[in-house]
Amino acid sequence: MTRAIRTAVVGVGALGKQHARVYAELPGVQLVGVHDQDMRRAEEVAAANGCRAYEDLDALLADADAVSVAVPTVDHRAVAGQAIHARTDVLLEKPMTTTLEQADELIRLARDAGVLLQVGHVERFNPAVAALDEAPGRPRFVEVHRLGSFSPRSLDIDVVLDLMIHDLDVLLFLDGSEVVQVEAVGVPVLTSKVDIANARLRFASGLIANLTASRVSAERVRKFRVFAPRTYISLDFARREAQVYRLRRDGGLPDISVDRVEGAGEEPLRRQLAAFLECVRTRAEPQVSGADGRRALALALEILERMTCEAP
Repeated sequence: MTRAIRTAVVGVGALGKQHARVYAELPGVQLVGVHDQDMRRAEEVAAANGCRAYEDLDALLADADAVSVAVPTVDHRAVAGQAIHARTDVLLEKPMTTTLEQADELIRLARDAGVLLQVGHVERFNPAVAALDEAPGRPRFVEVHRLGSFSPRSLDIDVVLDLMIHDLDVLLFLDGSEVVQVEAVGVPVLTSKVDIANARLRFASGLIANLTASRVSAERVRKFRVFAPRTYISLDFARREAQVYRLRRDGGLPDISVDRVEGAGEEPLRRQLAAFLECVRTRAEPQVSGADGRRALALALEILERMTCEAP
């Protein structure tokens, strides 16, 4: 593909409007339009990014080569399926769907139609994640905290599907073995769904992971800490940086070295959308495929199934 890639965004709420902004900024890309059930909001985002607000979704999909789907999760299957039917490549925000059956159906539809399906696990494109390659052998323990203040978005899903699933995807990327044990507890605080949750996972490799996610905290924390033999890696997703501590013994006293990975100027969303569009150009498999999105969803749903819920 030598001409500009024609892009679109369906659902321009808090996240979708950022997709529109980045598409409008990327070179070799034409943001043709946006669509939202709230036409006034669609017109505002379109005006801010120099494109058209489409009232008819089919018309928008007909004019686009690639689309970001950032509607509420309960609508992912319907909207992504409509895009696939229109032969439009899809970046589908996480969580992929609300059920594994819906995820399987989208994967099958995309495969049969020859359409690219990428799932929006944006932390995979965080520069800090590159530090995970520094872990020697298999990590033994991972401690994760993803905390945020309350926001009236994504309230159609629990915090496990809203926030924790980011770190579940990174964990599955870090350790390719199966999860063999799940323990979890959750508490509804400000909504009828779980707003704060903790999960302890054991992988077949022996890795233990302890994850806490909250959308009712006073401060914003995005920490992912990895403990491996002679190595400790601390990732800060919010700062887009990592520190790698290594224990060295050269015959004398032990020595600890510290290396830093910094990428504050590289916006993960921009990296994600650029990678998606490169796949659109080359027809390569996305870095975060439908199968990856399904695997993270399956683990998130298992955590919710095994969760002990405490009354608020």
